Order: sequence, then structure tokens, then C-alpha cells
Amino acid sequence: MPELPETETIARDLDREIAGRRIETVIITRADVLREVGPLALQRRVSGTTIEHVWRRAKLVVLDLNTGDRIVVQPRFTGALLIDAGSLPGHERRYSTLELVLDDGRSVHYRDIRRLGTVTLMSPKRFADYTSNLGVEPLDPAFTGEHLSVLFRGSRQAIKKVLMDQRALAGVGNIYANEALWRAEIDPSREARTLDTQEATRLRDAIVAVLTESIALRGTSFRDYRDASGGKGGFVERLAVYGRESEACPRCGARLVGTHAIDGRTTVLCVRCQR
Repeated sequence: MPELPETETIARDLDREIAGRRIETVIITRADVLREVGPLALQRRVSGTTIEHVWRRAKLVVLDLNTGDRIVVQPRFTGALLIDAGSLPGHERRYSTLELVLDDGRSVHYRDIRRLGTVTLMSPKRFADYTSNLGVEPLDPAFTGEHLSVLFRGSRQAIKKVLMDQRALAGVGNIYANEALWRAEIDPSREARTLDTQEATRLRDAIVAVLTESIALRGTSFRDYRDASGGKGGFVERLAVYGRESEACPRCGARLVGTHAIDGRTTVLCVRCQR
């Protein structure tokens, strides 16, 4: 967390609210979230620049600056980019690691409770190198059932593990892998190479559907995820399996099973429905 729907929501919010704004200065309070740049260099290269566009790649939020540099934020578990017009709650401000002070009096805080996320300043070449190993975007028209079949072909790894490999498919994490596999009625532990073309197409459609629906509901919030305005995501009410171990399967009524055996992460599935 956050995964693709959450970072897409944050990026869209920020692009709508702060694209075109000038960054007056940068205030850094927890430098341990910085990567590849020190506090002084970050302040020097970012202060006075204009934010041209904010967008998402995989699970990254990317701020394009008019200098060509990019601020690349990977929120990981407890990170959030919050717009502050002077009313940011104290409990959120307490965990602010850095603040971009804008020319209209507002700020953007990178808040990270556990400080496991990162903030990096990259040149265009460095960004291209950094993202060159990321897989296809699941909401890209190029992502088809045939494309997914090719990714799975010859792999002895569990299907769920391949789905979460960012080198294969960018942006899908544990929550949405669980949900998509349940929708497609596919056992997460099956070897990826065993899927036929019809099953791969069904899984591709389930991935796209669950991600699109979650974006429409502004992501999934359990505890830490917030959108750029501090709001919670509403997709938690639509979750069919994730976080519902031992409850009834919404499709067949069988008891949902939870395991950590597949990839060390929580996997919840219906052993009756998913084959």
C-alpha cells in the first residue's frame, strides 16, 4: 500500500490542484526519506521551479518540473502526499518529512509515519534508467490477454507472485492481486505456465476491472492511505476477499481461507471457486 489505484488518485489530485504552481522553497525535517540527493542539493535544485505535471508510473507519484528534473515519490506502506492550505491536522503534520512551499501560500507535505517510503530527485536520463525495468501498465491498451499469456509462459512461479512482480506488471500489489484472482476464479498458487489463453484473458479483464473500479472510488483505505486532500478511499467496501479471511465467499458461500505460503504476503481465496 498504496498500490496503483491509490497512487493514481494522489497523482490526479495533485495535477489538478498544483500543476502550474511554483515551489518557493523546500523544508526538510526527516532527511532519511531522501534517495540519491542530499537536503541542500534538493533545496537548491527544486526551489524556484514550476510543477508542470503530476502523474503516476507503477506505484510512483512523479512531479515533472520545468527544469526537466522529476521529484519521484514512492509512498510504500504509510506515505502520503497531502495538500495543506493551513488546516492540515496536527497528527498529520507531526509525520511530515518534507514540505514543498508553493507560491500561492499552500504547501504539499510528504507525510510518512514509518518512513519506509522514499523521495528522489531525478534527471530525465536517470528516470528513464530507473523505470526501464518496470513492466507494462495494466491500464494501458497494450496490456491484453495475449500479453499476460506471454508473461506467464514458461514460469513455474505462482500466478499471484508473477502478478506482483513489478518487472512484469507495474502497479499491482497484494490487495488487487487477491481481488483479481478471486474475480477470475483462479487459484493464486497455480504455476503461471498452466493458464490457458482463455483463463489469461479472464484474469486480464478482472485486473483491469478491479483497478478501474477502485480508482473510481479513490482507492482502498484501511488505516494509513489518504488522498491528497486527506480523504479516505471507498473501495474497502467492495473488497471480496482481501481482509476477509474466515468469512463467507460472496460468490458461493464457502469459508474463505488465508495463507502466507505463496509469497510471504497474506493471500485470501475461496478453495471452492478458485481453480
